[in-house]
Amino acid sequence: QGQLVESGGGLVQPGDSLRLSCAASGFTLDYRAIGWFRQAPGKEREGVSCISGSFDNTYYADSVKGRFTISRDNAKNTVYLQMNSLKPEDTAVYYCAAAKFITSATINCLPRAFGSWGQGTQVTVSS
Repeated sequence: QGQLVESGGGLVQPGDSLRLSCAASGFTLDYRAIGWFRQAPGKEREGVSCISGSFDNTYYADSVKGRFTISRDNAKNTVYLQMNSLKPEDTAVYYCAAAKFITSATINCLPRAFGSWGQGTQVTVSS
């Protein structure tokens, strides 16, 4: 059974940066669709950024474009989310997830398309 473990969350001030990591064990992330999602209290889980395919096609939610960058290191079997210029509205629990197959739903970073999930890491942006 594969496992995804997120790390790197924390409490930061507006304008600060954080880098989240998602380490996979039990399966490889190569060529899979991998995504970062977040869920704030009282809100639905939303796709933040996804990467998929051998050419690493990427998706970013409009709210994070230009501030967040997703990347993967296949040698480390790890996916990262670099978050810059953080805002209070970025506060949420961040999850990484993987999908076995690449579909239009994974390319569009829809949570329902991803079957393997990590436990989440809290990101709080507050002054």
